[in-house]
Amino acid sequence: MNLSELPTTEENFPLAFALRHFHNATKQTFAQPNPVHRYRRADVIRILRITARQLAQWQNAGLVAAADSYTFFDLLQMKKIRDLRAKRVRSAVIRESLQAMQKQVAGMENPLLEAGTFATGTRVVFRHEGHALEPTSGQFVMDFNAGGRVVPSNVKSMRAAETSSEYFARGVGLEEDPRSQAEAIAAYKKVLEIDPLHAAAYINLGTLYYNRQDYVLAEAHYRKAVEADPRYALAYFDLGNVLDETGRVGEAIKAYKTALQLAPTYADSHYNLALAYDKTRQPRLALQHWRAYVRLDSSGPWATHAKNQIRRILDDDGLKVVYRKKKYS
Repeated sequence: MNLSELPTTEENFPLAFALRHFHNATKQTFAQPNPVHRYRRADVIRILRITARQLAQWQNAGLVAAADSYTFFDLLQMKKIRDLRAKRVRSAVIRESLQAMQKQVAGMENPLLEAGTFATGTRVVFRHEGHALEPTSGQFVMDFNAGGRVVPSNVKSMRAAETSSEYFARGVGLEEDPRSQAEAIAAYKKVLEIDPLHAAAYINLGTLYYNRQDYVLAEAHYRKAVEADPRYALAYFDLGNVLDETGRVGEAIKAYKTALQLAPTYADSHYNLALAYDKTRQPRLALQHWRAYVRLDSSGPWATHAKNQIRRILDDDGLKVVYRKKKYS
């Protein structure tokens, strides 16, 4: 959602400085998190832009422990689960892949933190010690993000990957402090020097520029994210935001629709698409996406706003014939 469109409420979370888009993080990268601080379920939902229903589904699938609060490392794991699910990898496949990876690599306790992950088709592949491994079959695969070949297992390539993660982690930490935005930008640029296909770094850079209202640079970085990973729904969503902000609502609609093609349960894309259709005076199309949003997220200030919009549209005389007194409470 655009920050300018958020309902006014004390419950709004400072999204601009939330922990965002962790990518290829390892235990070593975050060796010194605050062991005391924990994140409530509501905070996790806002930070990761997921719904309570999604979190419950992951718990039922055995991917996330049921709890009232979560650690920093839990957030990292859930971010990777979210990204895999956005690419239509089934929860059962993710669970089986994690179990298989633990068996394949002696001493590995948590593959989501100790190895890089990506989806290929409906499978999960882990990057570990310079190789791309599909653990359920036990076979090495071609890593096309590494130039169409398996990365050789040597000290130089491993150190480059480690350094990229270190700079990304530094950028995330700096991003939380509004006084350190310039340093965060420098850290993400360093990531991209090492790994020009690091989509998450492009997205985080774009968001920093977006928050500065530098929409030209924000758009440029979101488009780079789309080029780096054409299946990254969040990149299209953020691109839609900056297009909407700069008055190109028609283009924004296309971007949001692409995000939904990649991730049909991406609730915020439904929300922003409904806003865009409202702006272009297409109430019937807006209604479809307000209703989709409420199905995915039925509580909280954004859900309340969506329900109010549904009532407003249904109260229009031209739509009463189509939608006869359908109630949303």
